[in-house]
Amino acid sequence: MRHVLTFAELGLEQMMVVGGKAANLGELVTAGLPVPDGFALTADAFAESMRDGGVHEDLVATHREALSAVGDDARLADLSRRMAEMVTKVGITPRIVDEVLAAYRSLDSDAGPNGSGGNGSGGNGSGANVAVRSSAVGEDGKDASFAGMNASFTNVGSADELLGAIVRCWASLFSPRVVSYRAEKGLSSDPLMAVVVQKMVSSEVAGIVFTADPVTGDLDHLVVEAVEGLGEAVVSGAVTPDTFLVARADCSVLETSMGNQEFRIVRGSDGHDRREPVAPGRTTPVIDPTTVQTIARMALRAERHYARPQDMEWAIDPQHRIWIVQSRPITTGVDTSDESSKPVLLRGLAAAPGIASGEVRILHSPRDGHQLIDGEVLVAPMTDPDWLPTIRRASAVVTDRGGITCHAAIVAREVGVPCIVGTRTGTKVLTAGSVVTVDGGSGEVRSGRVAPQRATVTEVSASSGAQGQPAVVTATKIYVNLGSPEHAAEVGATGVDGVGLLRAEFMLTEALSGRHPRAVIAAGETEAAISAMADALGRIAGPFGTRPVVYRTTDLRTNEFRGLEGGQEFEPEERNPMIGFRGCYRYVSEPEVFRLELAALARARETHPNLHVMLPFVRTRWELERCLELIDESPLGRQRGLHRWVMAEVPSVMYWLPEYVEAGIDGVSIGSNDLTQLILGVDRDSESCAELFDGSDPAVLDAIATIISTARRCGITSSLCGQAPSTNPDFAERLVRMGITSVSVNPDAIATTRLHVARAEQRLLVEAVLDAPGR
Repeated sequence: MRHVLTFAELGLEQMMVVGGKAANLGELVTAGLPVPDGFALTADAFAESMRDGGVHEDLVATHREALSAVGDDARLADLSRRMAEMVTKVGITPRIVDEVLAAYRSLDSDAGPNGSGGNGSGGNGSGANVAVRSSAVGEDGKDASFAGMNASFTNVGSADELLGAIVRCWASLFSPRVVSYRAEKGLSSDPLMAVVVQKMVSSEVAGIVFTADPVTGDLDHLVVEAVEGLGEAVVSGAVTPDTFLVARADCSVLETSMGNQEFRIVRGSDGHDRREPVAPGRTTPVIDPTTVQTIARMALRAERHYARPQDMEWAIDPQHRIWIVQSRPITTGVDTSDESSKPVLLRGLAAAPGIASGEVRILHSPRDGHQLIDGEVLVAPMTDPDWLPTIRRASAVVTDRGGITCHAAIVAREVGVPCIVGTRTGTKVLTAGSVVTVDGGSGEVRSGRVAPQRATVTEVSASSGAQGQPAVVTATKIYVNLGSPEHAAEVGATGVDGVGLLRAEFMLTEALSGRHPRAVIAAGETEAAISAMADALGRIAGPFGTRPVVYRTTDLRTNEFRGLEGGQEFEPEERNPMIGFRGCYRYVSEPEVFRLELAALARARETHPNLHVMLPFVRTRWELERCLELIDESPLGRQRGLHRWVMAEVPSVMYWLPEYVEAGIDGVSIGSNDLTQLILGVDRDSESCAELFDGSDPAVLDAIATIISTARRCGITSSLCGQAPSTNPDFAERLVRMGITSVSVNPDAIATTRLHVARAEQRLLVEAVLDAPGR
């Protein structure tokens, strides 16, 4: 297996092998753009070197320990130091050293951007002058960019320096700030790092080019910025560059604005950068119109390749050659014109609120997720849990199929991505690479780009009161729905009363790396999966302190399980998986998978006893009793203070609930989506029957009232997990009048729900006073 790949061999399809930075350099080479020569050392080189050195297992175990130590600075620093020492002590395995040095000699013998760059000896003396930069694998999403986190080394000029820089690059993967950042972003997988080695350009002039106006989003013009010396002066904002406005149509220079550059950054004879004063009184721009046009044409070529506006760094060497150093999507420019003036391309069901714009990326399988560039609009036939990493990186989601309670809708609401489902023809009507705006509130997809109106979880839920209102206190508990550690710290800081629904599906599929759980068990790899799950559970439960976190065990349907790697070997093909082999009955039939989850929950509860368990889709008493026996037989069942909940999704719960309580149930949570579909006989994923799916139907409300009153009579807590209490004040008031103990909603609905519930409770108090005897 090769561990060194040249840029010409790379593309986005190798992102999981060489990381995003290296993969994008390969894309630029493929587009025919002049990129300083270099190569990538794959992530496998790191893993193989650690295995050969006998530290891989210790490194993985210590890293997981370090993730749990975040917040204890002294302990984290000690663990980080130990991990870095392991990496440094082992170094690069000899056969990989040979590959690296052969590639480095190739750079040294190539003219490259700066001539020969060295003596060409290929030994341990001087060689090509290169930069060594990290290219972290699997961590290039919009919420985990790792920008500036890992180490980079410039002016590396010998084989010995190169090998040392690579090892230090690897070691930086375990610095306290990187470990803390991974913990904050909920990244529990074993870290991997590829490394980029690239010839340096000692530029006389450098700068940036935008293929759309970065301020206004105007796509008719490009903007070129230029400074003398190295590009760091303009990238860092240390000086005011010369600025050129360029017409897209013919790349002619329309306007020139002289900057104010008091110093230039240059590379000294010792290989280190230094500042050098610039003589005042300059009367001409640092580059002429012909050079500006050449840079603009290169940028447009990159834009055509990526099918989206680009923000690119360029440099001109002493031989007057122009090099493209880096390219990334523009993230700041928007068209602020009125959205209503844009033509509607497509309509569907409004599933997750917010407005976002981006280029269309049509994907038909989660395995193609690497093709989506951060900030693009994901358009797919339908999604399941395997799509989660891709959805997180998208600016918006559009699906052909699905109702407002389907997977795409639930996940998009949780991670704050605008979403439209049930468009029927989205993958056919929308054009790949075209710019569209998705309005998740109206269910419309419009042509062109408009100003974004998307808010983060923190912005919409940082206060328990509505904007401009004081915080309110309610007798009815306000819980939150979560599915991953991503926003746990932010949500936990809002003062919400706990987590009423912690979904297992997303954490499980990530812990199993997309594999079917029975395939993992058959391979004897359950310990790693249990550790990863327990780690994720701990990072969610931790920010909530003593507040309850109710973990609902996995409820994937057979069609979703079949989509996992190895799933076709273990899963039947069901004609109606929605009411098929799922929930509590599945645990009875496949106890080994259930035991895996119980072991993870037990391990997490050792340090986070606020975690509790909830069983989904319970149909009958006998299957519930068998599941409770499995819990009691596991380490989880021997832990004190564990509360056992059931989901009320199957209408039979109205009959069986007293006996469920007798069997040992402490709480019931109404899953209004499944309960509604089974009472009304409407497939919740069907866009054709969407108007029939009504959680406020009198039959559904009567069932909810029966469940709540039975829970009160039996002395257990009751809850409801769904969006209706936040979007429908009347529904919230009905629940309060029924006597529900708590409601659980998505993070963006905490403040609104608390307000609706508070008002309903106030009305009840006023009515009670008015109806009191003697008035």
